[in-house]
Amino acid sequence: MTSQESDLLTPASPPPASASVTVSITRTVDPARFTEASEWVQFGINLAHKYPGFLGSGWVRGSEDSATWNMLYRFSNSDSLEAWENSDERTEWLEAGTDIVLDAHVEKRTGIEGWFDGMQPGAPALQPPPRWKQAVSIWLGFFPVNLVFTLLVTWLVPGWGDLNTLLKVLLTTLVLTPLMAYYVLPWVTRMLRPWLQRPPH
Repeated sequence: MTSQESDLLTPASPPPASASVTVSITRTVDPARFTEASEWVQFGINLAHKYPGFLGSGWVRGSEDSATWNMLYRFSNSDSLEAWENSDERTEWLEAGTDIVLDAHVEKRTGIEGWFDGMQPGAPALQPPPRWKQAVSIWLGFFPVNLVFTLLVTWLVPGWGDLNTLLKVLLTTLVLTPLMAYYVLPWVTRMLRPWLQRPPH
């Protein structure tokens, strides 16, 4: 599995160093070792969390006995991803799963559309939805979060309204960017998946 994943993780054209990169993985797991596989996957996620640039991850199974597992994880840029991929910890982790994972298919996407990769249980990654659907999804997540944050800080932080505009925007984006990346955007795309993946008429 280690050599196979290493080969598949090389994209046809390297992404720009500054672009965020989402890795989509479809793994076929030994049905007799599901408990070990769950622990192995979670251990890998915990390892990735320690590396700078890690933006979050998620994985799904079609059912309790499905042998096909789909996973996404994301790094802020290709250099951060490369540091994780070339780390000794990741190499040891992949080697530990050699007997658990029977097959793996890996794809990379850059930019925001990486969050919109298909994670249909039992299916490989799908083409991302149109940009306008991606924009609507991002707005649906960002607007209520930004509104609630603004109301809360205005209420809880004395003098918030008197702060310099640049400082307010800086603090707002520092708080909301990781919140959107880790929680809101993945949740919104899961909720809207039937609409996002609906083929055009």
